[in-house]
This record gives sequence, structure tokens and C-alpha cells, in this order.
Amino acid sequence: MKFLKIPAATITRLSIYSRALEELADGQVSVVSSKKLAELCGVNPAQIRKDLAYFGQFGVRGVGYYVKELLFDIKKILGLNKEWRLAIVGMGNLGCALVAHENFEKQGYSFVAAFDADPMKIGHRLASGLEIHSITHLEEICRETGAEIGVICTPPERAQEVANRMLSIPLKGILNFAPVQLQVPECPACKVENVDFTVKLDNLAYHLTAG
Repeated sequence: MKFLKIPAATITRLSIYSRALEELADGQVSVVSSKKLAELCGVNPAQIRKDLAYFGQFGVRGVGYYVKELLFDIKKILGLNKEWRLAIVGMGNLGCALVAHENFEKQGYSFVAAFDADPMKIGHRLASGLEIHSITHLEEICRETGAEIGVICTPPERAQEVANRMLSIPLKGILNFAPVQLQVPECPACKVENVDFTVKLDNLAYHLTAG
């Protein structure tokens, strides 16, 4: 099911709620009040209720939220009730760190293919067991592994070329960590997200200076 006109900030907060609920579930907490959940997520209870109201009715008045039930519902909303298969291009420090990060697997994201253009890296097997392939085989291996999301960790001058090739496969989504804004046509079949750490640092620097 697709939900229309949902604010992007709401989707971001749903992800934060799911992380907090995961921790509560791991701690064998069965019920959580909206106040306690809000404290854990750094928001107010009214915000949680407003965000969840876009998708239906949740929780019991005077009781709170059943942790496992709400976690299940939020994961279903976010599309995390299935495994997402990822292909990553650019196996430098960032690329290798992402593949090794245990939270990806925990949240249902599985790296199924890794690529690089450096002959010294091609054929190397990572600790996860994933082999680094030549970028020349991107399309072929992505189709063989059933990759759905592409992750770009290349130098900025290579990112656009890689994105163009990913769009031609086609993949369902692209997450770009290269410090450049990808120029891609509007395509309902493929969602593109740019993650630039320096933009976040600029924002932080502004607030530190202005404050």
C-alpha cells in the first residue's frame, strides 16, 4: 500500500520510532506510554500521535502502545517487513564500513553485490563473505543477485556515470553517498536519495555560530 502526501519529516521520525521500539522489544518491554516513547525519540507525545494518525489508529487510551505490535505496524508502513537486496559501488573506507555495519542486516537490508574499479580490490573477499567485483559487470551481477537498491560510494566524478548505469538495470532505488547531487530524470520506478555529510556539518556549523 502506498500512502500519499505524507511529510518527509514524518517518515524520518517513523524510522526513529522503530529504532526505539526495537530497543524496548529487546529489553522485553511489552507496553510503552506515548510520553516514554516520546522521551526516547526526542519528540513530544503529540508529535508521535500526529505522525501515526496518517496511517490509522494505534495504541490504547490510558495504556499506551503495545511495543511489538506498533513495531510490526511501523515496519510494514516503512516497507521493512521484507528483505531489501543492496548492491554497493565504491569499496573504499566508507563502502567497506557500510557493508560491515550490523544495523543494515538487522533492519532487513542485505548487501548482495559489491563493485569497484580498482584492480587491486577486485576479487577480494570481505569479512562478510561478499566478493568485490569489477564495475564492468555491474548490470549482469545486479540482475543475477536480484539487487533492488544501489548504494554509491564512489569519488564524485564517477557517481553520475554509476547512477546512469543503475537506472538502466533498472534498480528500484539509489542511495548516493558521493558528495555530488545526481542529475537524474524524474522516474516513479526509481527513487534517488543523496546523503552528503558535509551538508549536515554546514548546518551544524551554522547553528553553532548563530547560537
